[in-house]
Amino acid sequence: MSWYRNAVWFVKGLREYTRSGYESASKHFNPADVEVNVAGRSFLVTGANSGIGKATATEIARRGGTVHLVCRNKERAEVAKTEIVAETGNQNIFLHIVDISNPKEIWKFAEKFKSEHKLNVLINNAGCMVNNRELTEDGLEKNFATNTLGTYILTTALLPLLEKEVDARVITVSSGGMLVQKLNVSDLQSAGGTFDGTMVYAQNKRQQVVLTEQWAKVHRNIHFSVMHPGWADTPAVRSSMPDFYQTMKNALRTEAQGADTVVWLAVSAEATQLPSGLFFQDRQPVPTHLPLACTHSPLEDEEKLMEVLEEFSQKFKSTSPG
Repeated sequence: MSWYRNAVWFVKGLREYTRSGYESASKHFNPADVEVNVAGRSFLVTGANSGIGKATATEIARRGGTVHLVCRNKERAEVAKTEIVAETGNQNIFLHIVDISNPKEIWKFAEKFKSEHKLNVLINNAGCMVNNRELTEDGLEKNFATNTLGTYILTTALLPLLEKEVDARVITVSSGGMLVQKLNVSDLQSAGGTFDGTMVYAQNKRQQVVLTEQWAKVHRNIHFSVMHPGWADTPAVRSSMPDFYQTMKNALRTEAQGADTVVWLAVSAEATQLPSGLFFQDRQPVPTHLPLACTHSPLEDEEKLMEVLEEFSQKFKSTSPG
């Protein structure tokens, strides 16, 4: 069925995920939804030095929010912070250097952050698509370490902080590519078979959808959502998918268009009128499975994913420095 899923997804993408798809969908947006002042609210955005993360951080800063930029590269992050402050006039922009593929580093950061700041909205945007199987210094496959385990640890570590706030939200930037993948808990680190970075990334994005659905069941005081930004022209797409970029570059969304639904989920009152745990595209909840694609998973597989990630999480927490 994989050929069917890939074909349906690509046709759907040409229609909905491109710039023309955004322009069509945006005709139905209510501009007032995001014309809000969020001064006094605190937002944390991972992967915020470029692409959708930076566009999201800029729009939140423009609306008065306190924005914490979590980035891996200090030099690029400092440039991004300077640009966001200059563009928005908002001085409440804070920088944290964290490698989301390093679980010990995430734990250390989260514990410090909890002692110094409040948090209303967490935006899990950082991600990677490594096309060859690479291991981190902890022996973790890099895509899994960043996209799945990093997202899991940062979110669970900050949940106690979010639980303290009214109207707390967690938004995870996923991908429509997850529609071609069924959750596979038997090989989370892609050790078996031929390694295909694009499909590993898509599997990680399916895992993020499952995480969001599972968290929403347990943490009723926090609004969880996961979203697809469409096919946007970002540095990550250019570097990780050069052939796709060359083919589609004239049809790709801008970074701001890709970030639009993230901003809407982060600041609008309308977003939280919808149930927690949904998958969004262009400000609307959409199905997480293609028709006839056979990508639904048994509940025990979803529970197994949570159990395994929690085991990893605690292992690295116990070995994290101070």
